[in-house]
Amino acid sequence: MTASEQALESLALAARAADSKGGEDLVALDVSGPLPFADVFLLVTGTSERNVVAIADEVEDVLRESGAKTLHREGHAAGRWILLDFGGLVVHVFHREERLYYGLERLWLDCPALPVAPLLAREN
Repeated sequence: MTASEQALESLALAARAADSKGGEDLVALDVSGPLPFADVFLLVTGTSERNVVAIADEVEDVLRESGAKTLHREGHAAGRWILLDFGGLVVHVFHREERLYYGLERLWLDCPALPVAPLLAREN
């Protein structure tokens, strides 16, 4: 399977939103094969708890403006690992230590990476 067009459009918006708030090391994974509930994971690193919250808030605001609904949100209060579930797209915003510790890239190693850099250069 491949990620839906809607999930890819949401990915582009989320990646640009995360980048605008200083998100680092953006990695997108096509998880549509092994997962029935999501097409794409976007992994983002923030440099502090405040930065993690700011990134997550901006992603949520931008996607909400595009008509997407947040189905589930976890971790916002702690600001160490915030999960935002938009259906086809799930965004993980990590503090640097949590990203290294949990290693989602290793866990989903069999899933193809989606290029993020071209999404950041593109303007809508």
